[in-house]
Amino acid sequence: MKRRIPNLYGMIIILASLLLIAVGLLQGQFSDVLHKAVQICLECIGVG
Repeated sequence: MKRRIPNLYGMIIILASLLLIAVGLLQGQFSDVLHKAVQICLECIGVG
């Protein structure tokens, strides 16, 4: 019984994270994050 409680918490965290990822994708935030990541990467190597 003690082993099931941490598994339950883990499943709740995984489901919540998947839900938030889906909401972000539906709102079109993927392109914003990708654009910012590319800018940071280019600035890091000195191109941008």
